[in-house]
Amino acid sequence: MNASNALSVAPVSKSRVGRGFLWAGQILFGLFFVYAGVNKLFGLQEEMVRNFQNLGVGVWFRHLVGVLELTGGSLLLTPKLSGVGALILASVMVGAIFTHLYLQPPAFLAIFPAIIGSILLVIARARRPETRRVLTAFSAK
Repeated sequence: MNASNALSVAPVSKSRVGRGFLWAGQILFGLFFVYAGVNKLFGLQEEMVRNFQNLGVGVWFRHLVGVLELTGGSLLLTPKLSGVGALILASVMVGAIFTHLYLQPPAFLAIFPAIIGSILLVIARARRPETRRVLTAFSAK
């Protein structure tokens, strides 16, 4: 094997590792958000139900967030739609950040949705070509 072949193989291997980490993150976050969405829709955790009640927004808002999380998590697990799912979930995380900063202290809890949202934006960026194709096909109809 000459030097040019060795150099051409390295990016492919790195690319495969990157794709592996990307899919691992999508699966992890996809399953997490599917669980979180089901949890919100059916009120499985009393503390979470109380948190939404304390916001004074009603059950409809908990259900809306649950549907967004369930939808985004499911899309994150779907190869061609994973970028769309990541964007939906990143938007939900922006709402969670503002909720912790302004409505539900302590404010330091906003760190967790900020980190998760940042990772979701990395996933959305990596899946940009697929997302662009989906949105273009959707807008053409």
